[in-house]
Amino acid sequence: MRLRSGKSSEKPRSRGGSFDKVTTLWSETAGTGVHQNGFYRVFGAIFLLLSTPPFSLAVWSIFVQHKGSIFDFVSHIKYGCTNFTAFMDGMPGFSLEAVYYVAAFGLFQAFLQLFVPGKTFTGPVSPKGNRPVYIDNGVSCFLITLVAFFASWKMGWFQPARVYDHFGEILNTLNVFAIVLCFLLTVKGCVFPSSSDSGSNGSFLFDYFWGTELYPRIGKHFDIKQWTNCRMGLMAWSVLPLCFMAKQLETEGFVSNSMLVCVLLKQVYIFKFFLWETGYFCTMDIAHDRAGFYICWGCLVWVPSVYTSPALHLVQHPNQLPNAVAATILGLGLFCIYVNWSADEQKKAFRASNGKALVWGEKPKFITAKYTTADGDVKTSLLLLSGWWGISRHFHYVPEILAAFFWTVPALFDHIMPYFYVIFLTILLVDRAFRDDARCAAKYGKYWNQYKRHVPYKILPLVL
Repeated sequence: MRLRSGKSSEKPRSRGGSFDKVTTLWSETAGTGVHQNGFYRVFGAIFLLLSTPPFSLAVWSIFVQHKGSIFDFVSHIKYGCTNFTAFMDGMPGFSLEAVYYVAAFGLFQAFLQLFVPGKTFTGPVSPKGNRPVYIDNGVSCFLITLVAFFASWKMGWFQPARVYDHFGEILNTLNVFAIVLCFLLTVKGCVFPSSSDSGSNGSFLFDYFWGTELYPRIGKHFDIKQWTNCRMGLMAWSVLPLCFMAKQLETEGFVSNSMLVCVLLKQVYIFKFFLWETGYFCTMDIAHDRAGFYICWGCLVWVPSVYTSPALHLVQHPNQLPNAVAATILGLGLFCIYVNWSADEQKKAFRASNGKALVWGEKPKFITAKYTTADGDVKTSLLLLSGWWGISRHFHYVPEILAAFFWTVPALFDHIMPYFYVIFLTILLVDRAFRDDARCAAKYGKYWNQYKRHVPYKILPLVL
Protein backbone atom coordinates (compact mmCIF):
# COMPACT_ATOMS: atom_id res chain seq x y z
CA MET A 1 0.00 0.00 0.00
CA ARG A 2 1.02 3.59 -0.54
CA LEU A 3 -0.72 6.87 0.12
CA ARG A 4 -1.57 9.62 -2.27
CA SER A 5 -3.40 12.90 -2.10
CA GLY A 6 -7.16 13.20 -2.16
CA LYS A 7 -7.36 14.71 -5.64
CA SER A 8 -9.92 12.62 -7.49
CA SER A 9 -8.37 13.30 -10.90
CA GLU A 10 -5.17 11.42 -10.07
CA LYS A 11 -5.06 7.85 -11.36
CA PRO A 12 -4.20 5.22 -8.77
CA ARG A 13 -0.88 3.43 -9.16
CA SER A 14 0.31 0.31 -7.43
CA ARG A 15 3.77 1.60 -6.49
CA GLY A 16 5.23 4.82 -5.18
CA GLY A 17 5.80 6.55 -1.87
CA SER A 18 5.09 10.27 -2.07
CA PHE A 19 2.57 12.00 0.15
CA ASP A 20 0.42 14.99 -0.63
CA LYS A 21 -1.83 16.67 1.84
CA VAL A 22 -5.24 18.31 1.72
CA THR A 23 -6.36 19.22 5.22
CA THR A 24 -10.08 18.64 5.72
CA LEU A 25 -12.47 20.16 8.20
CA TRP A 26 -14.10 17.08 9.67
CA SER A 27 -12.50 15.71 12.80
CA GLU A 28 -10.33 12.62 12.63
CA THR A 29 -11.06 12.00 16.31
CA ALA A 30 -14.88 12.19 16.18
CA GLY A 31 -16.31 9.07 17.79
CA THR A 32 -12.95 7.89 19.14
CA GLY A 33 -13.04 9.18 22.71
CA VAL A 34 -9.65 10.83 22.16
CA HIS A 35 -10.92 14.16 23.45
CA GLN A 36 -12.98 12.65 26.26
CA ASN A 37 -11.14 13.93 29.30
CA GLY A 38 -10.89 12.65 32.82
CA PHE A 39 -11.63 9.44 34.58
CA TYR A 40 -13.62 7.63 31.86
CA ARG A 41 -10.97 7.89 29.18
CA VAL A 42 -8.04 6.92 31.42
CA PHE A 43 -9.90 4.17 33.27
CA GLY A 44 -11.29 2.69 30.07
CA ALA A 45 -7.87 2.45 28.41
CA ILE A 46 -6.16 1.08 31.52
CA PHE A 47 -8.92 -1.46 32.13
CA LEU A 48 -8.74 -2.86 28.59
CA LEU A 49 -4.94 -2.84 28.50
CA LEU A 50 -4.70 -4.81 31.75
CA SER A 51 -7.72 -7.11 31.45
CA THR A 52 -7.86 -8.29 27.85
CA PRO A 53 -4.50 -10.13 27.56
CA PRO A 54 -5.17 -12.36 30.60
CA PHE A 55 -8.79 -12.74 29.51
CA SER A 56 -7.64 -14.24 26.20
CA LEU A 57 -5.89 -16.96 28.21
CA ALA A 58 -8.94 -17.35 30.44
CA VAL A 59 -10.98 -18.10 27.31
CA TRP A 60 -8.48 -20.82 26.39
CA SER A 61 -8.60 -22.26 29.90
CA ILE A 62 -12.40 -22.31 30.05
CA PHE A 63 -12.73 -24.18 26.76
CA VAL A 64 -9.68 -26.44 26.84
CA GLN A 65 -9.13 -27.16 30.55
CA HIS A 66 -12.73 -26.88 31.77
CA LYS A 67 -14.77 -27.97 28.73
CA GLY A 68 -16.62 -24.66 28.50
CA SER A 69 -17.71 -24.50 32.16
CA ILE A 70 -17.36 -21.07 33.74
CA PHE A 71 -18.19 -22.57 37.15
CA ASP A 72 -15.31 -25.04 36.94
CA PHE A 73 -13.01 -22.23 35.85
CA VAL A 74 -14.05 -20.06 38.81
CA SER A 75 -13.45 -22.98 41.17
CA HIS A 76 -10.01 -23.37 39.61
CA ILE A 77 -9.31 -19.68 40.23
CA LYS A 78 -10.36 -20.06 43.87
CA TYR A 79 -8.05 -23.04 44.15
CA GLY A 80 -5.25 -20.95 42.69
CA CYS A 81 -5.68 -18.40 45.47
CA THR A 82 -4.73 -21.06 48.01
CA ASN A 83 -2.18 -22.98 45.92
CA PHE A 84 -0.64 -20.52 43.49
CA THR A 85 2.24 -22.77 42.43
CA ALA A 86 -0.05 -25.61 41.38
CA PHE A 87 -2.31 -23.10 39.63
CA MET A 88 0.54 -21.66 37.58
CA ASP A 89 1.76 -25.13 36.66
CA GLY A 90 -1.51 -25.63 34.82
CA MET A 91 -1.21 -22.41 32.80
CA PRO A 92 0.42 -22.38 29.35
CA GLY A 93 3.97 -21.16 28.99
CA PHE A 94 6.07 -20.64 25.88
CA SER A 95 7.53 -23.12 23.43
CA LEU A 96 9.63 -23.01 20.28
CA GLU A 97 6.88 -24.89 18.47
CA ALA A 98 4.37 -22.15 19.26
CA VAL A 99 6.82 -19.46 18.17
CA TYR A 100 7.39 -21.40 14.95
CA TYR A 101 3.68 -21.58 14.18
CA VAL A 102 3.18 -17.84 14.75
CA ALA A 103 6.31 -16.81 12.85
CA ALA A 104 5.69 -19.14 9.91
CA PHE A 105 2.07 -18.07 9.56
CA GLY A 106 2.88 -14.37 9.88
CA LEU A 107 5.72 -14.47 7.37
CA PHE A 108 3.67 -16.54 4.92
CA GLN A 109 0.81 -14.05 5.08
CA ALA A 110 3.20 -11.12 4.68
CA PHE A 111 4.69 -12.78 1.60
CA LEU A 112 1.25 -13.32 0.06
CA GLN A 113 0.16 -9.76 0.83
CA LEU A 114 3.23 -8.34 -0.89
CA PHE A 115 3.64 -10.60 -3.89
CA VAL A 116 0.28 -12.08 -4.92
CA PRO A 117 -0.91 -9.92 -7.85
CA GLY A 118 -4.18 -8.05 -7.86
CA LYS A 119 -5.90 -4.90 -9.02
CA THR A 120 -5.16 -1.63 -7.27
CA PHE A 121 -7.78 -0.08 -5.05
CA THR A 122 -7.72 3.48 -3.74
CA GLY A 123 -9.19 4.01 -0.29
CA PRO A 124 -11.26 7.00 0.84
CA VAL A 125 -9.83 10.44 1.56
CA SER A 126 -8.51 10.54 5.12
CA PRO A 127 -9.08 13.49 7.47
CA LYS A 128 -5.61 14.78 6.48
CA GLY A 129 -6.23 14.31 2.76
CA ASN A 130 -4.28 11.09 2.19
CA ARG A 131 -5.63 8.23 0.08
CA PRO A 132 -4.20 4.75 0.67
CA VAL A 133 -3.68 2.48 -2.34
CA TYR A 134 -3.98 -1.28 -1.80
CA ILE A 135 -3.49 -4.40 -3.87
CA ASP A 136 -6.83 -6.23 -4.00
CA ASN A 137 -5.55 -9.80 -3.62
CA GLY A 138 -7.50 -11.01 -0.58
CA VAL A 139 -9.47 -13.79 -2.31
CA SER A 140 -6.32 -15.18 -3.93
CA CYS A 141 -4.45 -15.08 -0.62
CA PHE A 142 -7.35 -16.82 1.14
CA LEU A 143 -7.52 -19.62 -1.41
CA ILE A 144 -3.73 -20.05 -1.46
CA THR A 145 -3.76 -20.26 2.35
CA LEU A 146 -6.39 -23.01 2.33
CA VAL A 147 -4.59 -24.96 -0.41
CA ALA A 148 -1.30 -24.66 1.52
CA PHE A 149 -3.04 -25.80 4.72
CA PHE A 150 -4.56 -28.96 3.26
CA ALA A 151 -1.55 -29.76 1.07
CA SER A 152 0.91 -29.53 3.98
CA TRP A 153 -1.43 -31.66 6.11
CA LYS A 154 -1.76 -34.24 3.34
CA MET A 155 2.01 -34.37 2.77
CA GLY A 156 2.68 -34.80 6.48
CA TRP A 157 4.62 -31.53 6.78
CA PHE A 158 2.12 -30.09 9.26
CA GLN A 159 -0.14 -31.68 11.87
CA PRO A 160 -2.96 -29.20 12.50
CA ALA A 161 -4.16 -31.01 15.64
CA ARG A 162 -0.95 -29.89 17.35
CA VAL A 163 -2.09 -26.29 17.00
CA TYR A 164 -4.91 -27.16 19.40
CA ASP A 165 -2.43 -28.90 21.73
CA HIS A 166 -0.23 -25.78 21.84
CA PHE A 167 -2.98 -23.18 21.51
CA GLY A 168 -2.37 -21.69 24.97
CA GLU A 169 1.31 -21.25 24.16
CA ILE A 170 0.37 -19.76 20.79
CA LEU A 171 -1.84 -17.19 22.53
CA ASN A 172 1.01 -16.34 24.92
CA THR A 173 3.32 -15.83 21.95
CA LEU A 174 0.76 -13.69 20.13
CA ASN A 175 0.22 -11.61 23.27
CA VAL A 176 3.91 -10.82 23.67
CA PHE A 177 4.35 -10.10 19.96
CA ALA A 178 1.28 -7.85 19.80
CA ILE A 179 2.21 -5.89 22.93
CA VAL A 180 5.71 -5.22 21.59
CA LEU A 181 4.42 -4.40 18.10
CA CYS A 182 1.96 -1.84 19.51
CA PHE A 183 4.79 -0.16 21.42
CA LEU A 184 6.90 0.05 18.25
CA LEU A 185 3.94 1.44 16.30
CA THR A 186 3.38 4.07 19.00
CA VAL A 187 6.97 5.27 18.68
CA LYS A 188 6.94 5.06 14.89
CA GLY A 189 3.84 7.23 14.55
CA CYS A 190 5.45 9.99 16.59
CA VAL A 191 9.03 9.78 15.29
CA PHE A 192 8.86 8.64 11.65
CA PRO A 193 5.25 8.31 10.50
CA SER A 194 4.27 7.06 7.06
CA SER A 195 1.80 9.88 6.43
CA SER A 196 0.44 13.09 7.91
CA ASP A 197 -2.42 11.12 9.52
CA SER A 198 -0.35 10.65 12.63
CA GLY A 199 0.83 12.22 15.87
CA SER A 200 0.32 12.06 19.61
CA ASN A 201 -3.09 12.18 21.25
CA GLY A 202 -1.57 14.04 24.21
CA SER A 203 -0.99 11.03 26.45
CA PHE A 204 1.42 8.13 25.99
CA LEU A 205 -1.13 5.83 27.59
CA PHE A 206 -3.79 6.74 25.04
CA ASP A 207 -1.21 6.87 22.25
CA TYR A 208 -0.43 3.22 22.98
CA PHE A 209 -4.07 2.24 23.32
CA TRP A 210 -5.52 4.14 20.36
CA GLY A 211 -2.43 4.47 18.15
CA THR A 212 -0.43 7.33 16.72
CA GLU A 213 -0.80 6.54 13.03
CA LEU A 214 -3.71 5.77 10.71
CA TYR A 215 -1.81 4.05 7.89
CA PRO A 216 1.55 2.73 9.19
CA ARG A 217 3.76 1.02 6.61
CA ILE A 218 7.09 -0.73 6.40
CA GLY A 219 8.81 0.67 3.35
CA LYS A 220 6.60 1.80 0.50
CA HIS A 221 4.38 -1.21 0.03
CA PHE A 222 3.73 -3.17 3.24
CA ASP A 223 0.65 -1.91 5.06
CA ILE A 224 0.82 -3.03 8.70
CA LYS A 225 -2.88 -2.63 9.50
CA GLN A 226 -3.91 -4.66 6.46
CA TRP A 227 -1.55 -7.38 7.67
CA THR A 228 -2.75 -7.40 11.30
CA ASN A 229 -6.45 -7.09 10.51
CA CYS A 230 -6.94 -9.05 7.29
CA ARG A 231 -3.97 -11.34 6.82
CA MET A 232 -3.30 -12.35 10.44
CA GLY A 233 -6.67 -11.88 12.16
CA LEU A 234 -9.10 -12.99 9.44
CA MET A 235 -6.86 -15.72 8.03
CA ALA A 236 -6.31 -17.11 11.53
CA TRP A 237 -10.09 -17.05 12.00
CA SER A 238 -10.28 -19.36 8.98
CA VAL A 239 -7.35 -21.66 9.72
CA LEU A 240 -7.73 -22.19 13.48
CA PRO A 241 -11.23 -23.77 13.30
CA LEU A 242 -9.81 -26.18 10.71
CA CYS A 243 -7.09 -27.11 13.22
CA PHE A 244 -9.73 -27.65 15.91
CA MET A 245 -11.71 -29.82 13.51
CA ALA A 246 -8.55 -31.88 12.91
CA LYS A 247 -8.15 -32.31 16.67
CA GLN A 248 -11.71 -33.61 16.98
CA LEU A 249 -11.00 -36.07 14.17
CA GLU A 250 -7.85 -37.23 15.98
CA THR A 251 -9.52 -37.70 19.38
CA GLU A 252 -12.97 -38.92 18.36
CA GLY A 253 -12.20 -40.67 15.09
CA PHE A 254 -14.82 -38.62 13.26
CA VAL A 255 -15.92 -35.04 12.70
CA SER A 256 -19.35 -34.24 14.12
CA ASN A 257 -21.91 -32.51 11.95
CA SER A 258 -22.05 -29.73 14.57
CA MET A 259 -18.35 -29.03 13.96
CA LEU A 260 -18.85 -29.25 10.20
CA VAL A 261 -21.68 -26.69 10.27
CA CYS A 262 -19.68 -24.34 12.51
CA VAL A 263 -16.49 -24.54 10.44
CA LEU A 264 -18.22 -24.39 7.07
CA LEU A 265 -20.19 -21.25 7.98
CA LYS A 266 -17.01 -19.58 9.20
CA GLN A 267 -15.20 -20.43 5.95
CA VAL A 268 -18.04 -19.04 3.84
CA TYR A 269 -18.20 -15.90 5.96
CA ILE A 270 -14.46 -15.28 5.67
CA PHE A 271 -14.53 -15.97 1.93
CA LYS A 272 -17.33 -13.41 1.74
CA PHE A 273 -15.14 -10.97 3.66
CA PHE A 274 -12.28 -11.26 1.19
CA LEU A 275 -14.67 -10.85 -1.74
CA TRP A 276 -15.59 -7.56 -0.10
CA GLU A 277 -12.14 -6.67 1.29
CA THR A 278 -11.89 -3.42 -0.67
CA GLY A 279 -15.14 -2.39 1.04
CA TYR A 280 -13.50 -3.12 4.40
CA PHE A 281 -10.74 -0.66 3.48
CA CYS A 282 -13.42 2.05 3.61
CA THR A 283 -14.77 1.11 7.05
CA MET A 284 -13.98 2.55 10.48
CA ASP A 285 -11.42 -0.16 11.28
CA ILE A 286 -9.13 0.95 8.47
CA ALA A 287 -10.16 4.49 7.50
CA HIS A 288 -10.78 5.90 10.98
CA ASP A 289 -9.32 3.81 13.83
CA ARG A 290 -5.59 4.19 14.28
CA ALA A 291 -3.13 1.32 14.51
CA GLY A 292 -2.80 0.88 18.27
CA PHE A 293 -3.59 -1.71 20.91
CA TYR A 294 -7.32 -1.37 20.30
CA ILE A 295 -7.12 -2.54 16.69
CA CYS A 296 -3.79 -4.36 16.32
CA TRP A 297 -3.76 -6.36 19.55
CA GLY A 298 -7.43 -7.09 18.96
CA CYS A 299 -6.81 -8.60 15.53
CA LEU A 300 -3.65 -10.46 16.55
CA VAL A 301 -4.92 -11.95 19.84
CA TRP A 302 -8.63 -11.28 20.46
CA VAL A 303 -9.73 -12.63 17.08
CA PRO A 304 -7.81 -15.93 17.37
CA SER A 305 -8.90 -16.33 20.99
CA VAL A 306 -12.54 -15.24 21.00
CA TYR A 307 -13.78 -15.39 17.40
CA THR A 308 -12.74 -19.03 17.01
CA SER A 309 -14.12 -20.10 20.40
CA PRO A 310 -17.30 -21.89 19.19
CA ALA A 311 -15.17 -24.34 17.20
CA LEU A 312 -12.72 -24.61 20.12
CA HIS A 313 -15.61 -25.63 22.36
CA LEU A 314 -16.86 -28.26 19.93
CA VAL A 315 -13.55 -30.17 20.05
CA GLN A 316 -14.62 -31.71 23.36
CA HIS A 317 -18.35 -31.60 22.61
CA PRO A 318 -18.87 -33.60 19.38
CA ASN A 319 -22.62 -33.02 19.24
CA GLN A 320 -24.21 -35.13 16.53
CA LEU A 321 -27.30 -33.20 15.50
CA PRO A 322 -30.23 -34.67 13.57
CA ASN A 323 -29.42 -34.18 9.91
CA ALA A 324 -32.50 -32.03 9.36
CA VAL A 325 -31.52 -29.74 12.25
CA ALA A 326 -27.93 -29.44 11.02
CA ALA A 327 -29.13 -28.67 7.48
CA THR A 328 -31.57 -26.05 8.77
CA ILE A 329 -28.89 -24.31 10.84
CA LEU A 330 -26.52 -24.39 7.88
CA GLY A 331 -29.15 -23.00 5.52
CA LEU A 332 -30.15 -20.18 7.86
CA GLY A 333 -26.51 -19.29 8.48
CA LEU A 334 -25.75 -19.20 4.76
CA PHE A 335 -28.81 -17.00 4.18
CA CYS A 336 -27.64 -14.51 6.83
CA ILE A 337 -24.15 -14.41 5.33
CA TYR A 338 -25.70 -13.78 1.92
CA VAL A 339 -27.81 -10.88 3.22
CA ASN A 340 -24.76 -9.39 4.93
CA TRP A 341 -22.77 -9.70 1.69
CA SER A 342 -25.67 -8.34 -0.37
CA ALA A 343 -25.90 -5.21 1.78
CA ASP A 344 -22.15 -4.56 1.64
CA GLU A 345 -22.01 -5.27 -2.09
CA GLN A 346 -24.99 -2.97 -2.68
CA LYS A 347 -23.18 0.00 -1.19
CA LYS A 348 -19.90 -0.98 -2.87
CA ALA A 349 -21.53 -1.07 -6.34
CA PHE A 350 -23.41 2.16 -5.62
CA ARG A 351 -20.17 3.96 -4.78
CA ALA A 352 -18.22 2.48 -7.69
CA SER A 353 -20.89 3.61 -10.19
CA ASN A 354 -21.19 7.07 -8.63
CA GLY A 355 -24.83 6.37 -7.76
CA LYS A 356 -25.85 4.93 -11.12
CA ALA A 357 -26.09 1.24 -10.23
CA LEU A 358 -29.61 -0.09 -9.81
CA VAL A 359 -30.64 -1.06 -6.28
CA TRP A 360 -33.20 -3.87 -6.14
CA GLY A 361 -33.93 -3.22 -9.82
CA GLU A 362 -34.66 0.49 -9.39
CA LYS A 363 -32.76 3.75 -9.56
CA PRO A 364 -31.39 4.44 -6.09
CA LYS A 365 -32.42 7.32 -3.90
CA PHE A 366 -29.57 9.17 -2.27
CA ILE A 367 -28.44 12.44 -0.75
CA THR A 368 -25.51 14.32 -2.24
CA ALA A 369 -23.65 15.37 0.89
CA LYS A 370 -21.06 18.10 0.66
CA TYR A 371 -18.11 18.80 2.90
CA THR A 372 -15.47 21.50 2.60
CA THR A 373 -11.72 21.19 2.89
CA ALA A 374 -9.62 23.79 4.69
CA ASP A 375 -8.38 25.24 1.39
CA GLY A 376 -11.97 25.86 0.22
CA ASP A 377 -12.47 22.83 -2.03
CA VAL A 378 -15.99 21.43 -1.88
CA LYS A 379 -16.17 17.64 -2.11
CA THR A 380 -19.16 15.33 -2.22
CA SER A 381 -20.23 11.92 -0.97
CA LEU A 382 -23.39 10.04 -1.85
CA LEU A 383 -25.50 8.75 1.06
CA LEU A 384 -27.62 5.80 -0.08
CA LEU A 385 -31.30 5.75 0.93
CA SER A 386 -32.43 2.65 -1.00
CA GLY A 387 -32.24 -1.11 -0.63
CA TRP A 388 -30.88 -2.51 2.60
CA TRP A 389 -29.57 0.95 3.46
CA GLY A 390 -33.08 2.39 3.48
CA ILE A 391 -34.13 -0.01 6.25
CA SER A 392 -31.59 1.30 8.76
CA ARG A 393 -28.18 2.94 8.68
CA HIS A 394 -26.45 -0.31 9.69
CA PHE A 395 -28.95 -3.02 8.86
CA HIS A 396 -26.09 -5.25 7.69
CA TYR A 397 -25.15 -5.73 11.36
CA VAL A 398 -28.35 -7.72 11.92
CA PRO A 399 -27.50 -10.65 9.58
CA GLU A 400 -23.89 -10.53 10.79
CA ILE A 401 -24.97 -11.09 14.39
CA LEU A 402 -27.44 -13.78 13.31
CA ALA A 403 -24.76 -15.57 11.26
CA ALA A 404 -22.55 -15.66 14.36
CA PHE A 405 -25.46 -17.16 16.30
CA PHE A 406 -25.99 -19.87 13.71
CA TRP A 407 -22.37 -21.01 13.68
CA THR A 408 -22.47 -21.05 17.50
CA VAL A 409 -25.80 -22.79 18.09
CA PRO A 410 -24.43 -26.26 17.13
CA ALA A 411 -22.73 -26.07 20.55
CA LEU A 412 -26.26 -26.29 22.01
CA PHE A 413 -27.06 -24.73 25.37
CA ASP A 414 -25.24 -26.69 28.06
CA HIS A 415 -22.85 -23.77 28.55
CA ILE A 416 -23.18 -20.03 28.01
CA MET A 417 -19.50 -19.45 27.19
CA PRO A 418 -19.70 -20.53 23.51
CA TYR A 419 -22.10 -17.59 23.02
CA PHE A 420 -19.62 -15.06 24.39
CA TYR A 421 -18.57 -14.12 20.85
CA VAL A 422 -22.18 -13.44 19.82
CA ILE A 423 -22.68 -11.25 22.91
CA PHE A 424 -19.39 -9.44 22.34
CA LEU A 425 -20.13 -8.92 18.64
CA THR A 426 -23.53 -7.39 19.46
CA ILE A 427 -21.95 -4.93 21.91
CA LEU A 428 -19.14 -4.14 19.46
CA LEU A 429 -21.46 -3.41 16.54
CA VAL A 430 -23.87 -1.31 18.59
CA ASP A 431 -20.93 0.76 19.84
CA ARG A 432 -19.59 1.04 16.30
CA ALA A 433 -22.96 2.30 15.05
CA PHE A 434 -22.87 5.12 17.60
CA ARG A 435 -19.24 5.96 16.83
CA ASP A 436 -19.93 5.99 13.10
CA ASP A 437 -22.83 8.37 13.69
CA ALA A 438 -20.51 10.75 15.54
CA ARG A 439 -17.91 10.55 12.78
CA CYS A 440 -20.42 11.16 9.98
CA ALA A 441 -22.14 13.98 11.85
CA ALA A 442 -18.77 15.71 12.21
CA LYS A 443 -17.99 15.20 8.52
CA TYR A 444 -21.33 15.92 6.83
CA GLY A 445 -23.11 18.21 9.29
CA LYS A 446 -26.59 19.20 8.07
CA TYR A 447 -26.52 16.57 5.33
CA TRP A 448 -26.17 13.85 7.94
CA ASN A 449 -29.15 15.25 9.83
CA GLN A 450 -31.10 15.17 6.56
CA TYR A 451 -30.00 11.57 6.01
CA LYS A 452 -31.17 10.58 9.50
CA ARG A 453 -34.62 12.00 8.82
CA HIS A 454 -34.92 9.59 5.85
CA VAL A 455 -33.30 6.63 7.68
CA PRO A 456 -34.06 7.20 11.37
CA TYR A 457 -32.86 3.90 12.86
CA LYS A 458 -29.24 2.95 13.45
CA ILE A 459 -29.53 -0.85 13.28
CA LEU A 460 -32.93 -2.43 13.90
CA PRO A 461 -36.13 -0.60 12.89
CA LEU A 462 -38.43 0.33 15.80
CA VAL A 463 -35.75 -0.80 18.28
CA LEU A 464 -32.48 1.10 17.79
